[in-house]
Amino acid sequence: MPKTDNKVIARKKRIKRIRKKISGTAERPRLRVFKSNRHIYAHVIDDVTGHTLITESTLNNEIDKEKYKDKTAQAGRVGELIAEKAKSKGIDKVVFDRGGYRYHGRVKSLSDAARKTGLNF
Repeated sequence: MPKTDNKVIARKKRIKRIRKKISGTAERPRLRVFKSNRHIYAHVIDDVTGHTLITESTLNNEIDKEKYKDKTAQAGRVGELIAEKAKSKGIDKVVFDRGGYRYHGRVKSLSDAARKTGLNF
């Protein structure tokens, strides 16, 4: 089995382990992070109804690629935007779901920017 398959399987196990403990409600939805090699995505999800309330990613045109050159800075901007959208919808508390990734680099940058903008988790 190729090494990448083992990484994917291990990440899927981590996701299951995390999701056993974390669930989003209407009062406190789940902030889910997914990252690819090029982009980062953040979703605010209500698990009770199964609806995605807010979504944001580096594919958004509001992120100036000239100003935010590296991926960590772009992830921080995504965190700011998702927090601003959540605040405008009346959501100020969320449960953070790191998506099986380590809490460092782009994931940490996104969460720190969201906290700084006023989202509590």
